[in-house]
Amino acid sequence: MDLQHKIMNAFVGKVVRKDLAFLVKGGLPVPTYVLEYLLGQYCASDDEEVINEGLERVRLIIKNNYVHRAEAESVKGLIRENGQHRIIDKVTVILNEKNDEYNATFANLGLTGVPIGTDYVRKNPKLLSGNGVWCIVTIGYVAGQDVKVRWLIQKLKPIQISNIDLDEYIEQRQNFTTEEWIDFLVHTVGLNPDNLNRREKFIVLSRLLPHVENNFNFMELGPKGTGKSHVFQELSPYGVLVSGGDVTSARLFVKMSGNKEILGLVGYWDVVAWDEFEQQKGRATDAVLIDTMQNYLANKSFNRGKATHEASASMSFVGNTKHTVPYMLKNSHLFESIPTSFIKGAFLDRIHLYNPGWEIKMLKKNSFSKGYGLITDYIAAVLHAMRNTDLTSLLKNYAQFDGSLSERDHLAIRKTFSGLIKLIYPDQNFTDEEAYEIIDFAAESRKRVKDQLYVIDETFQAEPAKFEYLNVKTGVKRAVLTLEQIENDFLPQHERQVESEDIPSLPQEGKPATESKDTSAPQPKEEGHDPATPKAKQLASKYIEVRANQSNVSYKKLFGDYLASASHIVITDPYIRMAFQVDNLLEFIQTCRECCENDEELYIELHTQNTDEKIPEMIDIFDDLTSELAALGIQFKYFFDADHDRNICLDNGWKIILSRGLDIFDKFGRFSLGNVRQVNRRCREFSVTYVRE
Repeated sequence: MDLQHKIMNAFVGKVVRKDLAFLVKGGLPVPTYVLEYLLGQYCASDDEEVINEGLERVRLIIKNNYVHRAEAESVKGLIRENGQHRIIDKVTVILNEKNDEYNATFANLGLTGVPIGTDYVRKNPKLLSGNGVWCIVTIGYVAGQDVKVRWLIQKLKPIQISNIDLDEYIEQRQNFTTEEWIDFLVHTVGLNPDNLNRREKFIVLSRLLPHVENNFNFMELGPKGTGKSHVFQELSPYGVLVSGGDVTSARLFVKMSGNKEILGLVGYWDVVAWDEFEQQKGRATDAVLIDTMQNYLANKSFNRGKATHEASASMSFVGNTKHTVPYMLKNSHLFESIPTSFIKGAFLDRIHLYNPGWEIKMLKKNSFSKGYGLITDYIAAVLHAMRNTDLTSLLKNYAQFDGSLSERDHLAIRKTFSGLIKLIYPDQNFTDEEAYEIIDFAAESRKRVKDQLYVIDETFQAEPAKFEYLNVKTGVKRAVLTLEQIENDFLPQHERQVESEDIPSLPQEGKPATESKDTSAPQPKEEGHDPATPKAKQLASKYIEVRANQSNVSYKKLFGDYLASASHIVITDPYIRMAFQVDNLLEFIQTCRECCENDEELYIELHTQNTDEKIPEMIDIFDDLTSELAALGIQFKYFFDADHDRNICLDNGWKIILSRGLDIFDKFGRFSLGNVRQVNRRCREFSVTYVRE
């Protein structure tokens, strides 16, 4: 059974085809969760006829009930003529102290001061938040003279699921593999998982962490058009997206009205997301806001007026970067684009996770899901319910972090770990390997914050944190590195005085590699060595890991030094089958030509495998290649006898074991720099082991 059918069977009536909301929405400023609420009632099927009928029904509802601002007067007239009418609009409520009643304001219809029953407000306190709630409302009209109140709210229903069975949701997790469940969640947030690698999926799902964890402090900066604010704007009726330049202390925390304290956004929403959180000319940030914010991010409480208030709302900051990551690492820091008033160690140290938005490709038409995912209102209710579960204590069963980390470092890692477990393994059924995958991601996300703090605030350099942990299961220590640190050969300020063998680095093309001493075999004495002659590079047995999405990697960097003295090269890779895999082989052979310094004739031998029906086609390809290489003085032979092993054996005594064979690069476009040079490509996750035989 494929993933789409699994989804339909497991969550009957709770899923919708994700592209349908875009088909209905058009240019309407209606959140996706409003449309999917309706689509879930009429289009929760894989039957095209049912879907088409449902789409027409939803279009009709939007046409007849959604209030366009330009048509507000016509709708008012319709209500008067018919006596009542059902509308879809955003409703905000205030307390009218003079009349001792609650009054509603309709954003699009333009009505203000409409009395609303106390029961509606008690059941839906977010109506009082000042930001409004989308509702389906039946409005009545009272005609005649001497009528004090003409507009009546006869029925009001916020557009959100009233209740969910969390246990049922958790139980369904067992019907999916981890990869399927991750793809399912990516579909649910509206993106196409086929266009993302595993690391990119983790980055996308990390945007859900503020929704599933109380008081989670999240930041994502990256290029425009990568969907940073999409989850916060469209996903959940429990979150609110505000413009970073329009936030005030009163709006966010507490507004003073005489002697009364009116709670702000943090008191009503699970998530308050700051959009366009970047420097803007002519806008100054209130110092009181920053001080109050720092206290809230650290202590979950804030002081305004005479009282101390507590809240569980998570804070998310999303904005655009102005420069590339290499430029920022070299010339400034990764927080350079946020408002200057917030570039303070005391504020930034409270961020639990810095999501690398620059690793997500700009969204295009095929970036969006056309498959089935959970109705956003349903998944929002699930995430809201899971906020009450705390899994931070599970981390100690797997990792013990270095004592140099601050309590804020530990808390950030624990909260990220807890949130991702709830998202990906809600049944808490995961392997050790899956747990360490999340631990590494959580620790890296916090280290990204800490590395920049050493640049921004020198006081942090006095007590540097060593980001490594002891694997409780194996007793082995593991260093934590950010991907941008690895691929840009960047060493944080506090680490520059210390040599670390834990940093896996690749040699620069045209530069000697820095390697640890080879202890696998004694080195021969160099008899008659002329000091004027350049000394041969001392190669070492070693093991390196390359991370998903890592760039600045090439065959020359990986193999060049080891190929230098070889003349007979044996490649074993059972997956030289597809066109792009043959391209990999050609690029490796070209690397051999450039790097092999031996005067002997070059001999390359390939051991691969293929299906019986495809072998004749590959024989033709390899025969053509044999002829071409022969003209260049290279002997090439091939055999279809490989098993599952992938390695390169050299006649100079070295064996290079490849976890993925030559297929190490992620997909890249024809019209991209990656098509010209390997170092510009993103990699898949793989490892290489160099062994002297």
